Amino acid sequence: MGPMPTAAPPVSGSSPPPARPAPSVSPPARPRRATVTRRIGWTVAAVVSLAVAVLLSLAVGARGIAPSTVFDALLHGGDSPDAEVVRQMRVPRTVLGIMVGAALGLAGTALQGITRNPIADPGILGISQGASVGVVLAIAFAGVHTLTGYVWFAFGGAAVASVAVYAVASRGRGGATPVKLALGGAAINALLVSVTMAVLTTRAAAMDEFRFWNVGALAGRGSEIVGQVWPFLLVGVVLVLAVARGLDALALGEDVAKGLGQNVAAVRVVGGLGATVLTGVAVAAAGPIAFIGLAVPHIARAIVGSDHRWTLPMAAVTGPVMLLVADVVGRIVFPPSEVPAGVMTALIGVPFLVTLVRRKAVPA
Repeated sequence: MGPMPTAAPPVSGSSPPPARPAPSVSPPARPRRATVTRRIGWTVAAVVSLAVAVLLSLAVGARGIAPSTVFDALLHGGDSPDAEVVRQMRVPRTVLGIMVGAALGLAGTALQGITRNPIADPGILGISQGASVGVVLAIAFAGVHTLTGYVWFAFGGAAVASVAVYAVASRGRGGATPVKLALGGAAINALLVSVTMAVLTTRAAAMDEFRFWNVGALAGRGSEIVGQVWPFLLVGVVLVLAVARGLDALALGEDVAKGLGQNVAAVRVVGGLGATVLTGVAVAAAGPIAFIGLAVPHIARAIVGSDHRWTLPMAAVTGPVMLLVADVVGRIVFPPSEVPAGVMTALIGVPFLVTLVRRKAVPA
């Protein structure tokens, strides 16, 4: 058999054959799917926790009611004393707890995103204190002595306070930066505290009535309060959710956010307006309930990450869970008396947040 033919050597001066392009390798989609699946799972778990908290709120109290009786009262009515307690007293209280908890959770998440300050809450911009001033003025000078009357004054005070803070922070070079917002909020908050104390010391008759509202509670609020504030709650939710992508971009820095096509000023104005409306709703309806606006955003981020498209809905579910559980615990710790929900939120929430920080579960 003759020798095998060999390839001819390349001709001098001829160009080498073009190299084939390397096949493009797409990033694996499995980690992304796993993240989405995990977030969906935690969201479902949070919704289930909210359902359990609602059932506890309807069944537990100075008068214990069996869950079967609760469902029967909700689905079939009835004239028994237990059915009347569920429908007339506990349903409005529970609905209000869901609304206030969601409002404070969303407002705190939005404010922490706008200011890029992990300790921001609805009180940092003086919003809660502005509502307090509105109520004090209503009691002392306008002759308002009902919770339904307080709502409008508290809401107006919160709105005026937030506008004042933004006006102060937007002056000068750089506009309303996070640092200027925080400093302006601290200054306005101190001023409003002084105004509140001045009115209360000169109008002693208003002290007891204001103290009842200022402690922060869900007890004694009827369905008419829910009917007054739910339209504002809906507006605030829409405004905050509308800037979810903008808050994600803003977390990377103003320059990066602008490079990504975001209008930073619009994100801050719309998000701040939504947070103001939500805080005004919560404080007007239930008084200044502390800690939820601070803790819930950290809890939500620890569960589903920093993407505001997931963090905001999680905060809207986690806030009511925390508030309703605090309210239920406050009903049973010293029966037949009740500890206001505003006190219990701090007693329950502070250790939980400290645990998250110690385990480094709260993102920096």
